[in-house]
Amino acid sequence: MLIKTEKGRLELRPGHRSLGQRERALLLVADGQQSESKMAELFQGDGRRLIDQLLAQGYLQRRTPASSQSPALEPPPPARAQGPSAHGEQFAGTRSLASARMFLFDLSERLFAPRDKALAHRYRDALREARDPQAMLAVGRALIADVEALAGSERADGISERLAKLLPAHVLESSP
Repeated sequence: MLIKTEKGRLELRPGHRSLGQRERALLLVADGQQSESKMAELFQGDGRRLIDQLLAQGYLQRRTPASSQSPALEPPPPARAQGPSAHGEQFAGTRSLASARMFLFDLSERLFAPRDKALAHRYRDALREARDPQAMLAVGRALIADVEALAGSERADGISERLAKLLPAHVLESSP
C-alpha cells in the first residue's frame, strides 16, 4: 500500500504545483487503501513508472503493516473504515461523476451557503454548467482552494482525497 509523505501532501495543496496532472492524480489516490498493483495499472500501465518516480522523489512511501504511523501521514485503514469519517459520512456507492457532483454540491451548501451565499450560488451554477469531467474537476479544484482558505489545509486535503475516491479512475487518468 502506498501513502503520501508530507512532501506529497504539500504538493496537493493549492499553489504548490511542481508535478504534472497524472502524478498529482496518483497522489490523490494514494491513501493506503488502494493496492499498489491496482494503481500501477492506471494510465494504460504507465502508472508503474509514475509510482516509481514518486517513490524515488519522496512524494510517496510504502506502508508496511509493521511500520509505525506518524499523525501527519494517512491513518491506518481501520480508522477510516469505522463509522463516519472526519470529512463526512462513509460513501458506499460506486465511483461516478454524478456522485462526485453531488458531493461537491452538498459541500458547497454546507460550507459556503451559511457564510457566503453568493459564493455558494456561484458554485451551484458552476457545477450545473460543468458538462464534462474536466470542467467538473476545474470547479472541484476551485472549491477545494476556497475550502482551504475558509477551513484550513487539513480539511481541504481530506476533501481532495474524498473527491478522488468518488471520481471514476478514467477521469483521474484523463486529467491533463
